[in-house]
Amino acid sequence: MFPFRPAAVRSPARSSFARRFAAACLTLSVGVAGLGAATPAHAEGQIRIAEQFGIVYLLLNVARDQQLIEKEGRKAGLDIKVDWVQLSGGSAINDALLSGSIDIAGAGVGPLLTIWDRTRGRQNVKGVASLGNLPYYLVSNNPNVKTIADFTEKDRIALPAVSVSVQSRVLQFAAAKRWGEKDFNRLDKLTQAVPHPDAAAAIIAGGTEITGHFGNPPFQEQELASNPKAHIVLNSYDVLGGPGSATVLYATEKFRNENPKTYRAFVDALADAARYVTANPDAAADTYIRVNHSKTDRNLLLSIIRNPQVQFKVAPQNTLPLAQFMYRVGAIKNEPKSWKDYFFDDPATAAGS
Repeated sequence: MFPFRPAAVRSPARSSFARRFAAACLTLSVGVAGLGAATPAHAEGQIRIAEQFGIVYLLLNVARDQQLIEKEGRKAGLDIKVDWVQLSGGSAINDALLSGSIDIAGAGVGPLLTIWDRTRGRQNVKGVASLGNLPYYLVSNNPNVKTIADFTEKDRIALPAVSVSVQSRVLQFAAAKRWGEKDFNRLDKLTQAVPHPDAAAAIIAGGTEITGHFGNPPFQEQELASNPKAHIVLNSYDVLGGPGSATVLYATEKFRNENPKTYRAFVDALADAARYVTANPDAAADTYIRVNHSKTDRNLLLSIIRNPQVQFKVAPQNTLPLAQFMYRVGAIKNEPKSWKDYFFDDPATAAGS
């Protein structure tokens, strides 16, 4: 498999934050025993945000590029310092949040539900907002794989985090629908944790044990465009029963309560970014390329942003089916009765589901 390649903080100006973050990670020991540990506090006016790879993080790219959080903070009389870090996989994101190394976590609905379940009565982590509705594809370069039932012991499926990422949970959901919920984890033994850029490179090049990649935009589209053997095996929308929020942002109750102005500025900035992307797809594509130093084809990015199945909005949509599935198979212990159980109450997300 392709080796894990740690992602670096994407701005030299953030090098000191990167060093502090790395130091925290070296001493981190997270698990059930450590979930009640106190996390470092800081004064109102600072926010540390972790994101991952892909255009699903476009709203954060726009907020960063246009300094929307800082602008919203100034409206409230607050000079907000924003730090950015890029990681790979929901496990790393959750560890960073629980260690106090970050304040806002960006990951899939799966990691959110996992950490919500494990921190109830402790840090009380909940969702802050969605980053939009985007379909995630399970792509394979193996011509013999037409459905998930065609994967064999010789195949390996890359995804950002095994048994934690939203891709892993959607794959389990699909397996449960195919073989019954007792066999929901039937394909887990074929999955490997690989960052999206490395997994895409493997699918495009071929010739490795990785023959499947459950990714996200733009990596899945790059695979389909660059390898004639690459094809879609599974669409997350089909599994979830329609468009849904795959990637979300979440935080601890402590951060939200102790930093109300900063929190409000962040959510308002995110809503500003959603409106901007919807109204300015061309400029949004340029922002993605600039912020990520990406060499992704601009026309391909535009086709993703303009895809009728893609919606950039902060209210989560269609997250409950996956949450209830995870409860039924024992992946989480607390049963969510509503999406509001694992999202903070906020006017910006009031129309969620």
